[in-house]
Amino acid sequence: MHITEWLLHFDNIVQLRLRGWGPRGTAKELGAVPAGPEPRPLRSSPGGRPLAARARRGRAGRGRGARASTWAGRGGAAERDEELVVPGFVTMNLLSFESIYIFLLPQVLLVLGIQEIHTDQKMIGKISAAGQLMQCSASLDVLFLLDGSYSIGKGSFERSKHFAGKLCDALDIHPDRVRVGMIQFSSAPHLEFPLDLYLTKQEVKERIRRIVFRGGSTETGRALKYILRKGFPGGRNSSVPEVMIIISDGKSQDSTAMPAMQVKERHIMVFAVGIKFPRWEELHTLASEPTEQHVLFAGDANDAANGLYSALTGSVCSASAPGCKVESHPCERRTLETVKELAGNYVCWKGSKQPNAVRALLCPFYRWKRVLIKHPSRCFRTVCSDPCDSQPCQNGGTCVPDGLDKYHCLCPLGYGGGVHCAPKLSLECGVDLLFLVDSSAGVTLEGFLRYKAFLKRFLQAVMGQDSPMNVGVAQYNNTVMIHIEVGQYKDAFSLMKSIDALNFSGGRTLTGRALQYIAQHGFRSAPVFADMQDELPRVVVLLTDSKSQDPVAEAAKYARDQDLFLIAVGSSFMRAELAEVTGNPKQTIAYLDPQDLFNQIPELQRRICSVDNREGCQAQSLDLAFAVDASAGVGLENFLRLRGFVRSSCSHFSINRDVTQIALVIYGSKAHTVFALDTHTSNSAVLQAIDRAPFLGDSASAGRALLHIYGDVMTVQKGARPGVNKVVVVLTNGGSMEDAAPPAQQLRDNGILVFVVVIGDAQRNTLLRVAGSPSYLIHVSSYEDLQYYQDLIIERICEEAKSPVNLCKPNPCMNQGVCILGSASYRCECHGWGGPHCESRVLRGDSPRSPVLPVHSHVQRSSGGLQHFSRASRHTRRHGRASFSYKKLVFS
Repeated sequence: MHITEWLLHFDNIVQLRLRGWGPRGTAKELGAVPAGPEPRPLRSSPGGRPLAARARRGRAGRGRGARASTWAGRGGAAERDEELVVPGFVTMNLLSFESIYIFLLPQVLLVLGIQEIHTDQKMIGKISAAGQLMQCSASLDVLFLLDGSYSIGKGSFERSKHFAGKLCDALDIHPDRVRVGMIQFSSAPHLEFPLDLYLTKQEVKERIRRIVFRGGSTETGRALKYILRKGFPGGRNSSVPEVMIIISDGKSQDSTAMPAMQVKERHIMVFAVGIKFPRWEELHTLASEPTEQHVLFAGDANDAANGLYSALTGSVCSASAPGCKVESHPCERRTLETVKELAGNYVCWKGSKQPNAVRALLCPFYRWKRVLIKHPSRCFRTVCSDPCDSQPCQNGGTCVPDGLDKYHCLCPLGYGGGVHCAPKLSLECGVDLLFLVDSSAGVTLEGFLRYKAFLKRFLQAVMGQDSPMNVGVAQYNNTVMIHIEVGQYKDAFSLMKSIDALNFSGGRTLTGRALQYIAQHGFRSAPVFADMQDELPRVVVLLTDSKSQDPVAEAAKYARDQDLFLIAVGSSFMRAELAEVTGNPKQTIAYLDPQDLFNQIPELQRRICSVDNREGCQAQSLDLAFAVDASAGVGLENFLRLRGFVRSSCSHFSINRDVTQIALVIYGSKAHTVFALDTHTSNSAVLQAIDRAPFLGDSASAGRALLHIYGDVMTVQKGARPGVNKVVVVLTNGGSMEDAAPPAQQLRDNGILVFVVVIGDAQRNTLLRVAGSPSYLIHVSSYEDLQYYQDLIIERICEEAKSPVNLCKPNPCMNQGVCILGSASYRCECHGWGGPHCESRVLRGDSPRSPVLPVHSHVQRSSGGLQHFSRASRHTRRHGRASFSYKKLVFS
């Protein structure tokens, strides 16, 4: 049975009970579940008498014939029954049954449309939007009459209160404009608050919320007579228009026609608002003419607020807002009525004049049924022109109205820079960008055309008029064809036109050969100055959906060694090969389906700009040393993974004298410096040097490695810079760490932070003593998972690079010199030595000097004396990277 039919049928049963009908043994006729065993009567009376026994009192004395016959209409003994007794049901008293009825009946309201406006969904949305925003600001007295009778019930009464509060939103409540009062009526009217008591919208709504349900009979006529006798309580004596809003189910138990007519004769505008299952005929009697404009339904607050405003517009409130007008729509209202219908005939027995004889007859059987009665009508609502009618959103955006005259656009990825879905991505970073597009048979013509569309949409989204990037496009199969040289076009239109000219070529997928060719011939831009290399980062974006038919690892490594930053975009099944190309899984972008490719536009933009805007550390100077376990306990295969991790991590830093310096130490039983902090001054040189780090294969001693870093790496003589944060990252399997805690603490005492990254199982307590804090201990379950912790480790390092620095830690003074802090500077007090760091022995008769050194100074030996460099605020071409100039300092 459909839920609507079941609820209506359940209501029929309740109405039969309320009317006194309810025969025993008619469960099937009432649509109940099949009858089971006769239930044991429940006790509820104080004396403990069974409820069924109380029901049988009314049947006593009527004889066997009366008792054998079933009910056939009103007025019988069943009319006086207090319980409904049906086989298969637990007997319950009237209060329990009514409680279930009151609980379930609101669900009918949700299922059935009591009022329905016959128009399209878009128009319904416009009506609702207008109802939420309109306000009547005229001088007006509004009095609510709130039905608080038992026919409404407490649940519907609360909904009436909520609805009244929503209608107040459509009124500009103010002492000089709209005033609001409220009367609750049932058996007698009760003034909740007069019109002159609460003069702000917030006060009125709060007072409505506190109103308590009173209960009683429905005496609507009596409430109207109260208004006729008392007027509007606290009103302005008809000096302003008076509006009365009656919220009721229209089931008054007294006469309403005469008092309603008298109220309207006093020029009071009456709105009748139906609640629950209203009786529309009575509401039409109560409402002002034309009744179609003054009868509303509380089920949809926004619709009712619109109807109220529409009726007040022109006569009381100001005219409609520009672009808005009142329109008439066909609508239908429904009433839930109880009707009597013939259910069939049954055999009944009647007495006879003859003694000991009865007559068998066919008697009619009636049942009461709840049905919906339809009332066709017209609904007048204010509709405003939709701000989205002009389709203001561009680039496939969806327009969403925000009220009557505003809207916002839901934009596809890559757009939304303006209100009309203008391109929002912008490559403000300066890069030389080359797209390498696979046009082999493996990607198919469809895939190649998809890449062209992706390329065009990406460039439309990110390429502004003054974009600092240079773009080129190449495609490959067996060979490589560079169709657009890097920087050949500066305007998007010419670039799009050239991309449209690209043709699918088919052939084999030789990605390795293509990468090698691009590394050698893809970037031919001439330097700006003859003595200065072009400093724009060079980025290659590979677009492929076909596995390479030649090796890619060596060719990709060769390209990365040429300082090319590789980003690979491809289908998810290509993920492993894409990571092999980039050397870092974080630089791969895998899409799930063709549509998801276009969702990756913002991510590609972020990856490209991360080249020129290193995350976290680009603005802070940092001296960073890696200590890598190269012992037999790690093994050659895992050592190569650790070395690859260091290599990948270094690509996240700008390596030069002025920003980040990196040193690499490998250790077994002894520690070896692969390169010092000041050995290499570019990313490419560091990456090549990392690849030459050898595997040692003996026992491990992390303590010796940390002592080596303290005494022979993080020193001024080896390139460490005073005033620069210093970090040591130990990569180990956790073995032989017992001797590492003292030197680690010695490093911390000198302002050098120690990070411990341990792979596999290890003793946590020992590792905590080395790291000094759980924040600096990172545990990785396996070597394969190490790559996924890279971002976390780099983020932690870069956070430390931003912390304040003690210029005298570690001590920059050599030969037992004493470092003395000054204001943003330091100086060395030397004994028997001279120079800024006590590096020169003083001959007899000379007087050593201790010059004051600025922050971030760096000293090193040279044939011409001592050199140091300091920050200089110049910006490189196009992308504003901070750089520094060198100066010669001569000490007398």
